[in-house]
Amino acid sequence: MKIYVETNFFLELVFEQEQFQSCEEILLLCEGGRAELIIPAYSLAEPHEKLIRQDRNRKALQQHLDREFKQLERTASYQNLIQNNIRELFRLLVDIDVQEKRRFAEYRNRLLSHADIIPLTADIISEATTHEDCYGLMPQDALVYTSILFHLNLHKPAIACFLNRNSRDFDTPEIKAELNRLNCRMISQFNQGLSFIQSQLLS
Repeated sequence: MKIYVETNFFLELVFEQEQFQSCEEILLLCEGGRAELIIPAYSLAEPHEKLIRQDRNRKALQQHLDREFKQLERTASYQNLIQNNIRELFRLLVDIDVQEKRRFAEYRNRLLSHADIIPLTADIISEATTHEDCYGLMPQDALVYTSILFHLNLHKPAIACFLNRNSRDFDTPEIKAELNRLNCRMISQFNQGLSFIQSQLLS
């Protein structure tokens, strides 16, 4: 069974969001050889950009808070309270940053080791503009969707699913129908995706 995932699968794992346990179980199934995980190359690069952007935003927040607290420290009755709490807050932000970078490296390595990576080719980039216009997809989503279509058409699996959390863009009758013609079910929740995969593996 082929399991196609996109950027949000990686983000769910790295940032331990609501459905990351389901994503972890799906990854473990694929690492155990019970299914094949497939991810577009673009979806491995995009989370790194988010990590950098988030780090930049937190540093800007830290600098802003530092200026505000220095002003408040001029009030004698606030000094001890601010000095203790600000140290804890800044330490927390640093710890969170370290943990997220560690998880990013860990999951990227696991995906690189156990997933089939769909390369971002000139043909995919060219064809993605068609899907932008046809389905009103954002450029990033069009690259992901086109990558998956290319892979499906190349390998023609008997059964596959496309798991994502971008239901606003991908969960449309037209996209579902196009995927269904290629024996691929579109599922817009990772929890539901895990249930579908488990049921198919048992049947």
